[in-house]
Amino acid sequence: MPALKNCFNIADLRRRAKSKLPAPMFHYIDGGADDEWTLRRNTAAFDDYQLLPNYLQPIASIDLQTRLLGTTAELPFFLAPTGMSRLFHHHKELGACRAAHKFGTLYSLSTLSTTSIEEVAAATPGPKVFQIYILKDRELTREFVQRCKTTGYQALCLTVDTPLAGNRERDLVHGMTMPPKFTARNLVSYGSSFEWLFNLMRNPDFKLSNVTHRIDALGAGAMGLIDYVNSQFDRSVTWDDAAWLVQQWQGPFIIKGLQSVADVKRARDIGASAVMVSNHGGRQLEGTPAPVDCIPALRDAVGDDLELIVDGGIRRGTHIVKALALGASACSIGRPYLYGLAAAGQQGVEHALGLLKTEVERAMALLGVNRVGALGAEHIR
Repeated sequence: MPALKNCFNIADLRRRAKSKLPAPMFHYIDGGADDEWTLRRNTAAFDDYQLLPNYLQPIASIDLQTRLLGTTAELPFFLAPTGMSRLFHHHKELGACRAAHKFGTLYSLSTLSTTSIEEVAAATPGPKVFQIYILKDRELTREFVQRCKTTGYQALCLTVDTPLAGNRERDLVHGMTMPPKFTARNLVSYGSSFEWLFNLMRNPDFKLSNVTHRIDALGAGAMGLIDYVNSQFDRSVTWDDAAWLVQQWQGPFIIKGLQSVADVKRARDIGASAVMVSNHGGRQLEGTPAPVDCIPALRDAVGDDLELIVDGGIRRGTHIVKALALGASACSIGRPYLYGLAAAGQQGVEHALGLLKTEVERAMALLGVNRVGALGAEHIR
């Protein structure tokens, strides 16, 4: 297991996370749906694009500032919403949020988080996004909107690609439940993850903090994640419901999970300000295109009317630069920062952000571009 200082890229952080976590938790981060072709393709797609440098350009300083969702971020990427961070480290969502603030970028909190809307809001003054589902209980959805307004969240992000959970076979193989459940099949894996187990004993606070007061999701004991998702998500949600939520929020609004031109145009027409172009990290419908491959057509279709965020597959700073050159407004990262969180808590998330920031700065300098806004079609083929 490499020490954190010897983790020179996201792949090294992944190896460290694997050595730290019980198998059910690691494979929950790492896995995808079905045969995981989409999961692999999300990253492999970046290899289909080449960067075209322009030399003898002034690159004495590199400006990574990015205007996004009505605020200015110090990085062209931010932390995507990911559920149940307490599974991976006892610093949970608070550690990730504080790391994002240190780097001057946005943090996104999931509905299915293990820290509440209010706790995360109080942790830092930095800009935050709340990821929301339109649940069967519409009053709970309204409550989320009001709580985010009261606590000063920057934007709301509606995830639309989970009418039911994808076929995540790794979770079934490794017995993934929330909260963790010890069985004969996984006992050795849990027992050998000494640091994780020690912190579990000290602070066994596995709860879905934003919903436990309304939905006793875990009151009957451990249940499969797939069972929980299928029991709470509403398959009858339509564009009318999304438009209703836009009106309820009245602020920067993202729709997450779109990939087609028709859907992105519809998002624009109902008043969304941004789209996270995403296939849920390859965890939902198997066989969908890599988000980065969708960007040129989507940008051509909506022009500057929407901010387009590439969500999925990013493991290198050059991936971020390629996405921006193709027309993305910004990128979001999930697994890279979760590997860091599992590897070393908040310090690990900071390490992941630092690695990617350095890689983006280096790639832009070598490309002959000194600010994010100058990246364009002339820099990629």
